[in-house]
Amino acid sequence: MVLPIIWFILLGILLAGYAILDGFDLGVGILHFVARTDEERRIFINAIGPIWDGNEVWLVTFGGALFAAFPEAYATEFSAFYIPFMILLMALIFRASAIEFRGKLESPLWRSCWDGVFCVSSAVAALLFGVAAGNAMIGIPLNSRGVFTGSMLDLLGPYPLTCGLLAVSMFAMHGSLYLHLKAPHGELHERIDRWIWHCWGVFLVLYVLTTIYTLVAVPDLIPRLRTVAPAAALVIVDVLAIANIPRASFHEKTGQAFVSSCLAIAGLVALFSLALWPNLVTARAMPGNSLTIYRAASSPATLKVMLIIASIGIPLVLTYTTIIYWVFRHRVEIKPHSY
Repeated sequence: MVLPIIWFILLGILLAGYAILDGFDLGVGILHFVARTDEERRIFINAIGPIWDGNEVWLVTFGGALFAAFPEAYATEFSAFYIPFMILLMALIFRASAIEFRGKLESPLWRSCWDGVFCVSSAVAALLFGVAAGNAMIGIPLNSRGVFTGSMLDLLGPYPLTCGLLAVSMFAMHGSLYLHLKAPHGELHERIDRWIWHCWGVFLVLYVLTTIYTLVAVPDLIPRLRTVAPAAALVIVDVLAIANIPRASFHEKTGQAFVSSCLAIAGLVALFSLALWPNLVTARAMPGNSLTIYRAASSPATLKVMLIIASIGIPLVLTYTTIIYWVFRHRVEIKPHSY
């Protein structure tokens, strides 16, 4: 009974890692059209150019771990969200294509088209991640066998869409902080400083609205969280991290503000995981049909073998990520072979 709990925690860590690392990649894409010139857009793309593909490894690992550790939940989620997942996959593919193909020709029309693809695909991906999280919170229609019985329209209610907008604003704020750390000093750097305040303000409004909406849409959330000891501490840490972003930015401590943004995202993912506990897929209106970590788990032998593999693989991924970020820690310099 312990192994499913361990894998639930590991999935939360992988999801938080992806949200933090690829979150600012998506944020850079969302803010891409705020840049005024081709050189500024090249700075944006080169800020994430060496690392974006490594960041997506966390999402691939999360999906693989979910498939192997909780195959029934994986099957239910992918059947329920099949069309949104296909749209998400296309958005991630087009975003990667835009990064690689944009600089292949000097044509302004060619570059403008790929700029549009990069911006739209980043925003769509962020929106769909938030929509998925919103549906996980309120639950989806499931029968007694754990099979999805609804339609795509059931997944596009007001609450999931509100969560989607929150995700877009959160990643835009996260991306603006990252750009402030990577952009060379000058006019662009000063404008990014102003964008941080705009992005944080929009995020704060949506954060408050979504929190209120969540308490209304998920009325049993507070009683459930009260049974989990770390929940109150996580809420306090999350609120303090969000509040520290403008304070640190005002004092020109962007690195501290970026760390606070990372903590805020990690805190939201942790609270999201605690809100689901012990479910992986919550059944709307019929809680007894929910897929719990125990019901959806693989055999103990499978979970043990996977845990051994994970104990080797995760440190390697962390080491690789640390090295890459250290090598490319400096501000962006546009060179002839840059994106």
